Amino acid sequence: MNEHERAELARLLPPPARPELSSDRHRLLRGHLMSEIRDTKPARVRRGKLGWVAIPALAGGLALAMVLPGGSDGAASKAPLAQQQSGQQVQGEQPAENGSTTLNVAPVAAVQLLTQAADTAAGKPDPKPGKNQFVYVDSLVSFAGTNANGETHVDKVHRRQIWLSVDGSQRGLLKEEGKFGKGEAAAKEGDKRPAPSPDGGLWLDPTKKPSIGAPTYNYLAGLPTDPDALLKKIYAETKGQGRTPDQEAFATIGDLLREQIAPPAVSAALYRAAAKIPGVTAVEDSVDASGRHGVAVAHVDSGVRTEWIFEPKTHEFLGEREVVVAEGDFGKPGTVIGHTAVLGRSITDKPGDEPKQTNA
Repeated sequence: MNEHERAELARLLPPPARPELSSDRHRLLRGHLMSEIRDTKPARVRRGKLGWVAIPALAGGLALAMVLPGGSDGAASKAPLAQQQSGQQVQGEQPAENGSTTLNVAPVAAVQLLTQAADTAAGKPDPKPGKNQFVYVDSLVSFAGTNANGETHVDKVHRRQIWLSVDGSQRGLLKEEGKFGKGEAAAKEGDKRPAPSPDGGLWLDPTKKPSIGAPTYNYLAGLPTDPDALLKKIYAETKGQGRTPDQEAFATIGDLLREQIAPPAVSAALYRAAAKIPGVTAVEDSVDASGRHGVAVAHVDSGVRTEWIFEPKTHEFLGEREVVVAEGDFGKPGTVIGHTAVLGRSITDKPGDEPKQTNA
């Protein structure tokens, strides 16, 4: 057979299969990664608007199940969640910034759930608030913190209400049970305005320079709706923060979803972007601060798993939970050190207004 015949035969044959990692190789890589995490001291970060407490930074890369990159078109495995978690996987690759090839390690079940949540968010009406209005979010919360002696404690579940200026030009308001007295609603010494309710509150300064870390509705409305572009922006603007870039991206998206309202297309893009973060896994059952059960996606770091909880049928965002999964600074595995539940979101005309009906 001459060279021409061999070349023609090679052209007709299918290309060789791309090698996949064996189960033994998966276990070896996981063991190596876990040993590195155990040898590194946990980091803590403080997030959110005045009161979101210190929690461990979240690290990516613990889940070695793999899926095809993308996820924004809704194509995901239809296998049951438990079956997907037990090892039914699809391998995919994505280019790294340095030109090498890395693996997107979000499991199929997590991508499927985030895609469903994105579809739900995309179908909601756009509130289109006026520039002088306020985003209102009503929640139940409970978080870990440290006392004067440096001891960790967890708050009781309590109500938290926040009003945020749509364009950031006006002062917002934070009310949280047991946190602020009647006289603490004044933003500056000498401000004579009383607290807007007998329960007291804290005036929040205007947001003069909105950003990924301090967003307004108008800022969110200007974010890219392409998940890849959005995730690239989040990585770029949080570079050097937190424990790892993947951890910080997941935490940042969680912050953007927790206490804000965004146009439907942006909310959907945030969920689809989260599906592209390595280390995101699925949890079959989780409970928010109000006792509602749901399915969740999670990210783990330093022995703590942070979960975003969704209603199982509608895939509406319910809240969050932080659970200890490895013994350490935050106690024994199974200890819940953070809890939220979104009771409602709405647009109001002024801070302190409580709408009769809110949309969670």
